Amino acid sequence: MRGTDTRQEGLFSYVSSQSRIPEDHPLREIRRLTDEALAALSADFEAAYSPMGRPSIAPEKLIRTLLLQLFYTVRSERLLMEQLDYNLLFRWFVGLGVDEPVWVPTVFTHNRERLLEAEIVHRLFAEVLAKAKAANLTSDEHFSVDGTLIEAWASMKSFRPKDGSGEPPEDGRNGERNFRKEKRSNETHASTTDPDARLYRKGRGQESRLCYMGHALMENRHGLAVQADVTHALGTAERDTALALVERHRKPQRHNGQQRKGWRRITLGADKAYDVAAFVEALRAENITPHVAIDGHVRISGKPRMTAVDARTTRHPGYAISQRKRKRIEEIFGWAKTVAGLVQVKVRGLAKVQAVFTFAIAAYNLMRIPRLLSQTG
Repeated sequence: MRGTDTRQEGLFSYVSSQSRIPEDHPLREIRRLTDEALAALSADFEAAYSPMGRPSIAPEKLIRTLLLQLFYTVRSERLLMEQLDYNLLFRWFVGLGVDEPVWVPTVFTHNRERLLEAEIVHRLFAEVLAKAKAANLTSDEHFSVDGTLIEAWASMKSFRPKDGSGEPPEDGRNGERNFRKEKRSNETHASTTDPDARLYRKGRGQESRLCYMGHALMENRHGLAVQADVTHALGTAERDTALALVERHRKPQRHNGQQRKGWRRITLGADKAYDVAAFVEALRAENITPHVAIDGHVRISGKPRMTAVDARTTRHPGYAISQRKRKRIEEIFGWAKTVAGLVQVKVRGLAKVQAVFTFAIAAYNLMRIPRLLSQTG
């Protein structure tokens, strides 16, 4: 019998949004891990918000909403609020009832900016990583490091001389500007839109862009990020930050009474950009085995470039394993750029870009941990 196409709006609904979500939906386990991490941050939330004034958006709901924006590649807060208004799955994950109104996009953005200015994002990253460590999903001995370029939210037309002598763009929303015969460098020029952005190019023959440089330290067991940071895009930023990330990750060992010389030896995989004698020697001084790819390109003179990695390292089978494992760090950067939308950040200033990048890497870990638990459990 054919049913009738009738529409009847019920006055009351006795079905909760919880019952509408399939029991095996991936967001269920992510929601559980997220709630556990947010519960540990309750004291941080209290310190970040004033006890007086009108109540703002609950930080727990704000963080869950931002996670959905990354998971589902929602490109703007306005579209995010639109999805949250009619998407029952989104409402359930955030913690909004079916009858509760969504927030005004500008109010949501204002609250998000306040959250990025606090240290809550970095604490959230640490709490998520603690869940992985508690489940024995991370390695304590084998790591990989790499960096990636993040395009700044600034136009090349804003890169003008610091003394103010540059020719401004012509009238109009996208006015013309003549760069012909103009020599530009970070020493003499700066972006008027985002002064923290730096002009940088990845290699010969590639265009220069205003960008930042994101860094990640990955453990090699399951490819989870254990540290993340963003710096100015400079020539030595990758190597300098690699040492800082390892130092930061090893810091709890010092609190447990271990000194530098007593630290457990670890391995650090990296690509050939890290094959520099000073960097390799710095790793060895910190009791770190440099599993760095050999830069064997031929110089103009016809002689191959001298490598800083010798047979003390390459003769061991672990070196070849690290060279395979280290490439998984590109999965982290690939997800952050293509899914989380960090090909170009939509915030300005080094501190905010650091917070956005760290939050995206924490979201990647949150997405990966439930899968790993299901495989190992």
